[in-house]
Amino acid sequence: MSTPKIAVLGAGSWGTTYAAVIADAGFPVTLWARRAETAEEITTAHTNARYLGDRVLPDLITATTDDIAAVTGADIVILAVPAQTLRDNLSRWKDHLSDGAILVSLMKGIEVETGKRMSEVIAEVTGIAEGRIAVVSGPNLAKEIADRQPTATVVAASDIATAEAVAEISANAYFRPYTNTDVVGVEMGGAVKNVIALAVGIADGQRLGDNSKASIITRGLAETSRLAAAMGAEAHTLSGLAGLGDLVATCASPLSRNRTFGRHLGEGMSLEETIAHTEQTAEGVKSSPAVLALGRRYGVDLPITEAVSAVLAGRLRVDELAALLLSRKRKHEGPPA
Repeated sequence: MSTPKIAVLGAGSWGTTYAAVIADAGFPVTLWARRAETAEEITTAHTNARYLGDRVLPDLITATTDDIAAVTGADIVILAVPAQTLRDNLSRWKDHLSDGAILVSLMKGIEVETGKRMSEVIAEVTGIAEGRIAVVSGPNLAKEIADRQPTATVVAASDIATAEAVAEISANAYFRPYTNTDVVGVEMGGAVKNVIALAVGIADGQRLGDNSKASIITRGLAETSRLAAAMGAEAHTLSGLAGLGDLVATCASPLSRNRTFGRHLGEGMSLEETIAHTEQTAEGVKSSPAVLALGRRYGVDLPITEAVSAVLAGRLRVDELAALLLSRKRKHEGPPA
């Protein structure tokens, strides 16, 4: 098999880190960056200081500001742009995609206007077959992976051959990809956990203890699992890396953008102040109303998502969030008696 041409579109922390994962697996990769100075730094100095500090990137990464050149002829195109910009970006790129190209989503969000998952947006805009779309999700904090700390992830596609092709270019000494065909479960696990992490961050900012945060994480997993199941996901997916694993990492780590965003809110910053203070995208902020709308569409109760959405919309004070969740009607946690 010839060496595939691989393009990563988006030179933020995760896009750059995933390009490094691929390069460390032995595959050359072209990384598209919007800023000329970023592309120059990555190619010549092998760093991306804005997002990854002084971490050294592999020599097999070449960066460019020419997105069309990066896409043209690529066998595998990896999408690492903010979720809410995906549709517009793909509209520009779709006519330059190679026949048979595999498209890979690194994004963990829900499109606000439509409630569509990222793989659904990719299929709708490009018209490519569902089996050629893959998603990557799991407990993947970019800076830890950039330090080459051991981690695992899930590559999901409806066609297992597609998932295996993406796993092959991603597998290296510190990064272990598992394959899955449950695209819905993998994507919903990645999207809803961002909202739960906002709630945990708010609790942390309010100086609530580990019992409170563990309760939010646990009930957040139940909330995520209910919605994903209603949408057709398989239960075991949410108990694995793309569900529980990603939820724990995102809710527990100070490296998590969503948890950090929530903590600032909990400490008393306004939404506007927190947005200004946060350099990188916290997808849960944009996705929470879309997730809540999905819950209503599928008839699934999402109390944590509802509370977070109310805080972000200014309908609920952060100091009221915990009390609201605890005041809900008691219910049986286990299977029906």
